[in-house]
Amino acid sequence: MPTHQIAMFSAKSYDERFLLQASVPAIQFICHEVTLNPSTAVMAEGFEIVSAFVNDDLSRETLGTLAEGGTRLIALRCAGYNQVDLSAAHALGISVVNVPAYSPYAVAEHTIALMLALSRKIPRAYNRVRDGNFSLDGLLGFDFYQKNVGIVGGGKIGLLVAERMRAFGCEVLVYEPVNSQYCVKKDFQVVDLKTLIQKSDIISLHCPLNSDTRYLVNHDSIASMKPGVMLINTSRGALMDTRALLDGLKSKQIGYLGIDVYEQEGSLFFEDHSLDIIQDDLFQRLLTFPNVLVTGHQAYFTQEAVQHIAETTVKNVLAYLNGERLSNRVGM
Repeated sequence: MPTHQIAMFSAKSYDERFLLQASVPAIQFICHEVTLNPSTAVMAEGFEIVSAFVNDDLSRETLGTLAEGGTRLIALRCAGYNQVDLSAAHALGISVVNVPAYSPYAVAEHTIALMLALSRKIPRAYNRVRDGNFSLDGLLGFDFYQKNVGIVGGGKIGLLVAERMRAFGCEVLVYEPVNSQYCVKKDFQVVDLKTLIQKSDIISLHCPLNSDTRYLVNHDSIASMKPGVMLINTSRGALMDTRALLDGLKSKQIGYLGIDVYEQEGSLFFEDHSLDIIQDDLFQRLLTFPNVLVTGHQAYFTQEAVQHIAETTVKNVLAYLNGERLSNRVGM
């Protein structure tokens, strides 16, 4: 088989390293650190295969430029594909494949890490001790034991979090509209979303982003939660309305907030902005709260997960080149 070149966007040094390890002589990745969007899509002219990441813009405009340049396959290096206009891709004759599961353990463990760090005020304690301050004032935490934990989305990651919280001695509630029987089989209490929101001390989001789940956490749902609730989101940023979060934090209805995703993260995450003046006022306001912990979409970022992403991406590309069935194809 002759060597086929793949244009890879949003490519960091670690992406290149793991893809090089997983690659075969039949394919060669041409790496671009820039994101894929309507302006940069021309860089893929002449490439039949393009690889994109979670915050790349695969709108109709971008896809049109890719199709004109000869692109016929988009190999996503992520599970989510809400950033892709799938109907436009289908109309343009472009197939889209993803990495449906890499390391659910990585995301589940990061979710628990956010919960623990917030509940025991670890970031604040760490900085205080480094300054030689060993006072415990302001560091009072709470036990997870016997708390109600609500898991929104009973997929693989959600249930891994649920199992781990049950091990802490928590009462776990799961909202899962599609595969509730599997959750029941795993001996979890399945409830409706309203009940979960009203009864949970901790709520963790593990559902896809679509028209039904966009702004699942909003002014009304926050008002129905327990005062001082802990909210965790390691799924998709737009599951939460940032303005509603800010109001909930200011009123103390939200006692703790841990997020690894943000609804406008595309222009922020995965880049070094330490010397920039960040223009997103809502995001900057979030960072001022002492009970908010933000990480930059790193929940997936373990050696095992990145390795699996690279290996699955290579398998997806080879399946296409060999004319095989695309088992990881998404959309129509």
